[in-house]
Amino acid sequence: MPMRFSRAGYCLQALPVILACSLLLSCENDLKKVQEISAREASKPVDRTIDVEITYSDSAKVKATTTAPLLLKHTGAKPYYEMPNGVKIIFYENGKPVNTITAKRGIRRETEGVTELHKNVVATNDKGDVFKSEELIWNETEKKIRSNQPVQIIMSNGDIINGTSFESNESFYPYKIKQSTGIFNVKENPALQ
Repeated sequence: MPMRFSRAGYCLQALPVILACSLLLSCENDLKKVQEISAREASKPVDRTIDVEITYSDSAKVKATTTAPLLLKHTGAKPYYEMPNGVKIIFYENGKPVNTITAKRGIRRETEGVTELHKNVVATNDKGDVFKSEELIWNETEKKIRSNQPVQIIMSNGDIINGTSFESNESFYPYKIKQSTGIFNVKENPALQ
């Protein structure tokens, strides 16, 4: 004997499918809003450290120290450390401090071996030369320091050099400056008069 379905039975069987479809279609999340919320959550720091000091060493010799009043650790595909309230880096040679860098803000990308310093960056080398810029990038693996922002170097003898970019080793000497201009003090030679 063939099975017979009544209209009411057929409707009762189709009702869950219809309800599921209407629920799925009624949810209306804007994909951009979901991505914004997700990005905001992902960018929140997972760790806060106050009054931090980081020591960089090679072959059991201290090469540099970084101090900051606040260090925020961010995780994700490209983890990084943020120093939003200022940072100071001291480079050492044979156990003695030779260069100092300060900035209002710093970011350390550990997987890339790069530290970025931003806002009011001031560096002093062991010769007494003072470097000023709004950006400084320290590539730890290449042992290079560079800036793609305008720079000013006030040399220990009073000479001033300005340029559009800067590149140097970790000791800040010798350095390369692009499109440089400057003010140089020239001593008069009485024998030439």
